Amino acid sequence: MGRATRAIIDLSAICQNYRLAKSLTAGADAVAVIKADAYGHGAVRVALSMEPEVPAFGVACIEEAIEIRDAGVQKPILLLEGFFTADELATIAEKNFWTAIHRVEQIAMLEEAQLVTPVNVWLKLDSGMHRLGLDAPDYRQAYERLQACKNVSDIVLMSHLACADELDKPHTVQQAALFDQTVEGISAPHSIANSPATLAWPDLHRDWIRPGLMLYGASPFEEPQLNADKLLAAMTLESEVIAVHDLKAGEAVGYAASYVCEENTRVGTVAIGYGDGYSRHAGTGTPVIVNGQRTKIIGRVSMDMCAIDLTGLENVDVGSKVELWGAQLSVNEVARHCGTIPYTLFTGITRRVPRHYI
Repeated sequence: MGRATRAIIDLSAICQNYRLAKSLTAGADAVAVIKADAYGHGAVRVALSMEPEVPAFGVACIEEAIEIRDAGVQKPILLLEGFFTADELATIAEKNFWTAIHRVEQIAMLEEAQLVTPVNVWLKLDSGMHRLGLDAPDYRQAYERLQACKNVSDIVLMSHLACADELDKPHTVQQAALFDQTVEGISAPHSIANSPATLAWPDLHRDWIRPGLMLYGASPFEEPQLNADKLLAAMTLESEVIAVHDLKAGEAVGYAASYVCEENTRVGTVAIGYGDGYSRHAGTGTPVIVNGQRTKIIGRVSMDMCAIDLTGLENVDVGSKVELWGAQLSVNEVARHCGTIPYTLFTGITRRVPRHYI
């Protein structure tokens, strides 16, 4: 039935990873972050499967939120980048979107808007990420303006951590200290913890956590971590062997003849390449699994295909299944070989690769 390349998405694994995030907190609520098409896993299908146990979802922008709402998801959806123009506010109010506020101009737009109902806002402090958020001296006045605004219902105090995945760096402690100093005396819920903070910084769980990457079974850490090691892989990227060649020592494989066989080598051609989102940086030595046996990429990944070493493998031929990452092979390990991070691999899978949900 055509090309075998596909991404198998285990929705139950995503739900289980969400439950793990919740279990690590002392009763905090959890926004399930499904931006960037649920990190390549399919935002609509993921949201519909999670909705019974999720109080709110998080996306980057209003376009992502509208797609999910129009698909039938009823829970609130938080716009993590907030709104860009004042004309978005009517839609935010009508569709029960929540919005981040990270600059004073957004507050002015809210004050001037005519809305059918007040909106829930998440006031973002720049505590050291220096990407989005108000500076600490301006934060309390911004909160007071929002509190007085007729178009605002609830307010959550939020920030974002720059180095929570690096447990030996002092930056996270410094950011938390600045956040606590800035919001002292303000009676409102807090939200600081992303995936690494959810897994490894319990003091930062507060009232709302925001798990993202961990929902999809990838660890945000370079090293093993007790809680991250419990995550279940949600995506298995697979294809199959479509040709087999027996090459002699000295013969080359692929573009630029960049890999030369050091000995007689059985080479398999696999129907996946960078046109599918499998990284071109997956160089010789990047692991793959063939019929349950571990082997490696050899030569350059091309647009539609790549080559793997089949030498010494048992019961492998045309049609044999190849796992590029998933339940048998950690996406974190593949990312290290590619010189990148799991986020990039997940979100890079193109629409040419069908998603199959289980």
